[in-house]
Amino acid sequence: MSAESSEPRGRFTYWRLRFRAWRGTRPFWAGLLTLLSGVPIAYFPYAELKLGHLTLTMATTAGAGSLIIGVLLVTLGLTMWFQSIVRVFAGVATILLGLVSIPVSNLGGFMMGAILALIGGGLSISWAPGRPVDPDEEHAGDPGDGRPAKHAAVRRQTFTPDGAVDQGTPDGGGDNPFLPGPHDGGPNLTDTTVHANGGRNSAG
Repeated sequence: MSAESSEPRGRFTYWRLRFRAWRGTRPFWAGLLTLLSGVPIAYFPYAELKLGHLTLTMATTAGAGSLIIGVLLVTLGLTMWFQSIVRVFAGVATILLGLVSIPVSNLGGFMMGAILALIGGGLSISWAPGRPVDPDEEHAGDPGDGRPAKHAAVRRQTFTPDGAVDQGTPDGGGDNPFLPGPHDGGPNLTDTTVHANGGRNSAG
């Protein structure tokens, strides 16, 4: 494959990733559905359908109101895209305008515009920005081999040349925090020992 043919593909991939990143930081689908909802609401009251020599018009007395509702829905859709901080207000206003368009604008553009407005407004209200991933948190528990971090300390234990495990220092500051350090004389005792005495346990 030549460099000339790979350059358009690389450019397309670049813009696709740019658009994907832009889309993920705002309620994209809510804005798109809101934009589409304004089209049938504003269009049908001014549309003229011709059947042969017969012209059908669906204009109503509230044609200006339908146009205003459609323009407002398009504006709210753009607001969701470029001013996502007011997405809750835009979603509530979209739902209200969708409901108002049912009696005003030919049943909300024959229910197409009203349904799209209700769905878009609901998506805008429910959308929330994702929490960015902290690189330190992302790699804190990853020791590099894909296994959980709780096993990292066990894997960090060191071995002496004769095969014995280096269990760390007496103060617990060794490489392996799960293995106790050596004690000066005496057995390795814990604070609480449990003895089975005729089926009864005693702590000492």
